[in-house]
Amino acid sequence: MSASFRYSRWDGSQLFEELDPERTLDALADDLMNYGDLNAALQRLNRWGNQDLAGLEKLLQDLQKKREEELARYDLDTAVDAIREQLQQVVDQERAGIERKVADAPPDSRRLLERMAKQRRDKLDRLPDDLGGRVKALRNYEFMDDGAREAFEKLVDQLQQQVMNQMFQGMKQSISQMTKQDLGAVREMVRDLNAMLEARRQGRQPDFPGFMEKHGHFFPPGIESLDQLLEHLQRQMAQMQSLLQSMSPEARAELRQMMDELLQDDSLRLELARLAGLMQQMAPPSELSERYPFFGDEPVSMQQAMGLMDQLQQMDRLESQLQRGSFRLDDVDPSLAESLLGPEARRQLDQLQQVSRVLEKAGYIERKGRRLELTPKGMRRIGKGALKDIFAQLKKSQVGQHQLRAGGQGTEAAEELKRYEYGDPFLLDMKETLFNSLQREGPGVPVRLQPDDFQVHHTEHASQASTVLMIDMSRSMFLRGCFLAAKKVAIALDALIRSQFPRDSLYVIGFSNTAVQLKPQNLPGLALNDYVYGTNMQHGFQVARSLLARHRGNRQIVMITDGEPTAHLDQGGQVFFHYPPTFRTVQETLKEVQRCTRDHIVINTFMLERSPYLADFVSQMTRINKGRAFFVSPERLGEYVLLDFVSGRQRRRYARAAG
Repeated sequence: MSASFRYSRWDGSQLFEELDPERTLDALADDLMNYGDLNAALQRLNRWGNQDLAGLEKLLQDLQKKREEELARYDLDTAVDAIREQLQQVVDQERAGIERKVADAPPDSRRLLERMAKQRRDKLDRLPDDLGGRVKALRNYEFMDDGAREAFEKLVDQLQQQVMNQMFQGMKQSISQMTKQDLGAVREMVRDLNAMLEARRQGRQPDFPGFMEKHGHFFPPGIESLDQLLEHLQRQMAQMQSLLQSMSPEARAELRQMMDELLQDDSLRLELARLAGLMQQMAPPSELSERYPFFGDEPVSMQQAMGLMDQLQQMDRLESQLQRGSFRLDDVDPSLAESLLGPEARRQLDQLQQVSRVLEKAGYIERKGRRLELTPKGMRRIGKGALKDIFAQLKKSQVGQHQLRAGGQGTEAAEELKRYEYGDPFLLDMKETLFNSLQREGPGVPVRLQPDDFQVHHTEHASQASTVLMIDMSRSMFLRGCFLAAKKVAIALDALIRSQFPRDSLYVIGFSNTAVQLKPQNLPGLALNDYVYGTNMQHGFQVARSLLARHRGNRQIVMITDGEPTAHLDQGGQVFFHYPPTFRTVQETLKEVQRCTRDHIVINTFMLERSPYLADFVSQMTRINKGRAFFVSPERLGEYVLLDFVSGRQRRRYARAAG
């Protein structure tokens, strides 16, 4: 069995880098945590891209730049001027031919030939200035020069071909040698097409297969239904309409007259007019018939002008696809993008297409119905990223995490060694123990050990901590840009505890007009409700106390807020809200602080706003609870919360070990 290989010229598109799932998820993390919707985050990634991916907006900009270059290059009116120039060349050729015939005529027939030549010159002198009138006059003109007649007939055939091809693209085979018989076949096709459209308009079932069997050679391959045929005709007619609208009024009028004159068959002209009317009713081309504001000076031929209309409408189609591609990326045609913007555009689209596939394959997201959701593995990755970001800030700002080392009995082994004493956990360090024996006895076997040889690790008591993180979810947190920072801290704390303090417990509570417990795995998708007002710390403390009541040992509440309490629950459990805060709301909240203090729950508060009202309330709260309060900006919130959690935990460990 032999293998075959195919080689092609290198064009840059063959390089296709596989997306890194970790970097891709990291790029989505902030957006996901800010707005709480994975699918919306993916849509924004599709639209704007990131440092690794070019988004649809970049392709849109490239497309708009290319369109501007085309519009700035050409002058469409020169298409009419080019036809006029070609007709003038025919006239000049006829005049020169007349002069040659007169000069070459025998003397006995020269006088008659001169009279004929004068009549022809007079007719040529009276030719209308407009294109349609000039084409009509030359059609009725009897040429004296055979070469001029052939040049005119060839020009008319070319123009007929271009006009008809623009209406029925795909007719090149049958129209390139167009004769009266060919025009008759076109007339019959248009008549049958009108009959089919009329049947559709009246609600009857048209015979589309029969029509295509008879006339399919007039249309490009791939048209398999009447709707596809209508779409094709709509696009072709819209191109002609765009061509006319993009010209000056004078050039447009001349081109219309010339097109009418080219369709010299009155029956065909009537059938085409009827087709235009039916198309207007069933598939109006107005949305596609855009006027393109050309402002260049490079001349174009009629054929080039029609090709430009096709290219610009393809650009419009791609632009529409790119604009809605954020929501449905599959709507963007990579082949169309490649044909208009090159192979790099297709590569960029292919990379965007594989984002969700790469994340699914890595196990970070999963499809549930029509939506994508974050998996527990994806949640852990986002937590790891949040933790990394926050500790990176710690490093940059040189805020140290000071380790407190203490020896003594305990359960966790430290790096420091000591001589074994009665009652120590037997966490033997074999290397140092054997070295002590060899140092005492000298080298040799067997190795004899004595109690003084044993070296064991220092141990520390491991203190457990139960923490409730209370996040203010009031409207102001979002408006001030604080909510993302608070969510990031919650996710980072969850990742820290799971990885380094697995015996600790962390609960997260969100509070606005009421408080609710939040599951850590749902934190990335957590979003603010813009229509809920109120900062109900009282209810938050109540929920926190009930959660911490399940645990013994060190218990604390870490509250992140940007405002003083403005809501509380009355005796009937109804929410009372008022801004500015009432005395009753403040007192009910402080009562709950006292209950936390009685239960030996420490409350540490991180304030994201330096208002005097908040400062006064927190001052009262700390006097009651003996907790601590910090004023901190959202950018540095993670540094202080994590530093406080880790260092506070170490202080508790030291206190237990020393005791």
